[in-house]
Parts: sequence; C-alpha cells; structure tokens
Amino acid sequence: MQMLSPDSGFMRGLNGLVDGIWLNVLMLLTSIPIITIGATLAAGHDTARRTLRGEGHLTKTYMRSFRNNFLQSTTIWLCFGPTLVAIAYTWATWRILPLLIAQFTVSILWAIGFEWAWALQARFSNPVGRTLINAFVFGISHAGTTLMLLIIDVAFAALLVCSWLYMPQGLFLLVILGYGSLLMLHVPLLERALAEYTTTGHSPTSPEGRR
Repeated sequence: MQMLSPDSGFMRGLNGLVDGIWLNVLMLLTSIPIITIGATLAAGHDTARRTLRGEGHLTKTYMRSFRNNFLQSTTIWLCFGPTLVAIAYTWATWRILPLLIAQFTVSILWAIGFEWAWALQARFSNPVGRTLINAFVFGISHAGTTLMLLIIDVAFAALLVCSWLYMPQGLFLLVILGYGSLLMLHVPLLERALAEYTTTGHSPTSPEGRR
C-alpha cells in the first residue's frame, strides 16, 4: 500500500512521532536531577532539529549535545528555574491588586525568554548573558512565532490538567508524548524565524558562532 511506503506522509509522520516519544524519554531520564533540566532542554532542541533534518542517530546526537551544552545550559537554568519558583510563589500567595500588572509582566517575560533561550543555546555559540539577551530580543521581535510556541505549550499543559482531573487513564500517554514531541512542532517554527541568521552573515553571533 502506498500509505505504508517509507516516503509517504503517513510513515514520515509516524516516524516523527516515534522519534518525539523516544526524545521525550531521554529528556525525562536526564531531567531527574533537576539541575540538569537546562542541558536537557538545549539537547532536546538540538536533537529535534537534527533529527528532522535526518542527521545522525537520535540517542547519540542527544547525549553528545547534552554534554556539549551542559555548563552553559545549567547556568541559564539557574536563572530560569529559581525565577519560576518565585513567580509561582507570588501567584499562589499574593493577593495584592496593585502588583497584579507587575506579576503579569514578569510572568510573560519569563515565558518569552524560556521559549527561545534553549533553541538559541543549542543553535549558537554565545556567552550566557548574550544568549539570555537574544532570547528576549528574538521573543519580542518575532512575536508571532513566540505566540505560536506558547499556544502549543499551553494547549499541551491544558490537556495534562484536563486528563488529570477528568480522564486519568490518558495521563500516561500524554506524559510519554511529553515535551520531546512538542519540540518536533517547535523546531520548524524556530528554524523559520532563525533562517535569515543561520543562512547568511546577518546573525546574532559571528558566522563561526553558529553550530
């Protein structure tokens, strides 16, 4: 049957789903120490990008990228992780109306930076400070892409919550699909936004800084 041909859209989609699930399993395993979440996210972005381009073996690519990005990604995570805890704490405990705008602003900025930082860390060689600055610059200047990334993540989070509350039997499947599968949707959006910086000399880093 043509549908089962290796080059058919169905089989490419199925292979992409399997790759996304296995990538998610690797990300879950390497996130267990918590401190390694930053390296996990950067390696996930890099591996998803290379896998969609048909480059290398997924597991080997992931482990190599995890090692290569570990130090800088961990430093970036030490900025995002504690900040996330602080933001969650304010939303859980504060009931101060005049501070509501500030809470919204900080939360939105955190989400914008988070959506871009790991892709930029995986894609470019830059100091940590420059990567963080670029994350906000790209996130704001490519607002449409950022919005699409946030919609994907919020939709998945909503599915998790709904499954937890109303259909717990589906929760395992969602966890297995997880963020690794979402990255397979993130990467094409991010690569399209970064295309002019990765294919020309106009780049957030010098040309030799591209990975």
